[in-house]
Amino acid sequence: MTRTRLALFGGTSAFYLAIVVAVLLSTGLVALDWKIMLFRPYQQWPELHAFLDYYVVLGQRGPTAVMVAAWLGWRSWRQHTLRPLLCLGAALLLLNVSVGSVKLGLGRLGPHYATQVGSAELFAGGDIFPSGHTANAVVTWGILAYLATTPRARRYLSALSAVVALGVGLTTVYLGTHWLSDVLLGWAAGLLVLLALPWCEPVLAVAESWILAARDRLRDRRRLVPSLPVASGGPRPGFFPTRPPGPEEPVREPVGVAGGRRTPATGG
Repeated sequence: MTRTRLALFGGTSAFYLAIVVAVLLSTGLVALDWKIMLFRPYQQWPELHAFLDYYVVLGQRGPTAVMVAAWLGWRSWRQHTLRPLLCLGAALLLLNVSVGSVKLGLGRLGPHYATQVGSAELFAGGDIFPSGHTANAVVTWGILAYLATTPRARRYLSALSAVVALGVGLTTVYLGTHWLSDVLLGWAAGLLVLLALPWCEPVLAVAESWILAARDRLRDRRRLVPSLPVASGGPRPGFFPTRPPGPEEPVREPVGVAGGRRTPATGG
């Protein structure tokens, strides 16, 4: 956790808190939310509606998680490490817990379900604040930049993920599914998850070691299981060693499969 990352984490946290307070106090930010909502961008530029209906999928958790997990799974296989997949899992877990708890705690209604003009629509049983689409776009695409192996790739992927997350957030405002303040808080929530990931790295390293050790133990157990069929009348291998015959136990010789003679047992 570098000083620059700590400074970004602190600044983003202050911005996050400022947005929440501004909505709780019904300041000018809430008035701006209503102005944009009553402006109805989807009616002003209806020719964009069809394209943006598909574009907003880049912020949906299911499709984006599958796409990013497939890419990171291939990287894990090529690099012989579970870190990319574990980082994605940790980021999505932090995102669900942090964003979900605030959504349920504040209970804000979306623009399509608003009941009173000028109201912040808080504590009304909604789950719109912060924007999950926006936060998810920041995290799922930003994790690619976080895991980049070269500075050049990190710069390009950071710019790409920022453009995608910015577009997804503004698209939800255009479609009328989110207030502008929802999107602002979603950007901050997603960025906080990415900035907090270095604190999770020691736990992820321990988890990777445990998973790989469990895999090796499972492989060793499979090697003990016989893979070829046992011949009729032949010895059957087992996991426990056979006991040598004692002084009072007769020694028995195996009977031949074809044309053999039975040898009488001799006393010990």
